[in-house]
Amino acid sequence: MSETDPRATAATRSEQAYVALKRRVLDNEFPVGSFFLEQELADLLEMSRTPIREALVRLANEGFVEIRPRHGMRVLPISATDMREIYTILTALEAEVAAEVATRGLTGDELAALRQAVDDMEAALTDDDRKAWAVADERFHRCLVGASANQRLRAVILQFWEQAHRVRMLTLRLRPKPVKSTQEHHELVDALEAREPERARQIHRVHRETAANMLAEILSSNGLTNL
Repeated sequence: MSETDPRATAATRSEQAYVALKRRVLDNEFPVGSFFLEQELADLLEMSRTPIREALVRLANEGFVEIRPRHGMRVLPISATDMREIYTILTALEAEVAAEVATRGLTGDELAALRQAVDDMEAALTDDDRKAWAVADERFHRCLVGASANQRLRAVILQFWEQAHRVRMLTLRLRPKPVKSTQEHHELVDALEAREPERARQIHRVHRETAANMLAEILSSNGLTNL
């Protein structure tokens, strides 16, 4: 298929629509429960309705939206039960990734990327910038998962990570200052560099379990049943 093939151009537009709409959902620019017609989204992105429709099908398959009558979409909420299930999956899978990466060993670039992410997390804490901390934290986890040789495992983790992203951002100011979490990232990098898979697995499992319990407490204490 050539670069000028209409099918390639259509696929590119569909991908652009998917990325643009998904970003708005993940960043809570499209609030939970909000409804948009296809034409409204097409006007927003200055596209035809065809790539919008294709993007909505992908987002619906990933659990972010539901396609509604009259050719629109509604942004789906995430419940406290959803979050517990998501973190159960992330805890198990990411702990295995940590062990796998520790067994294989990190490249110099991979190690540098992880350490830089932790340094950025510490700098954000010094500035009391929770959003910058969250950005660095996400980069850390993406770097860790990206170091896995298991492509399917990476894809599954990314899908569930993105589903949890909206709730993490909405509750960012409700959680304690993540000093201990940042320290756990340091300890994990040390275990990965030392190529200690069991230690890496345990550190990351406890880290994720602690995060899950904290998030569940935040949701419960604030009466947040759906976000």
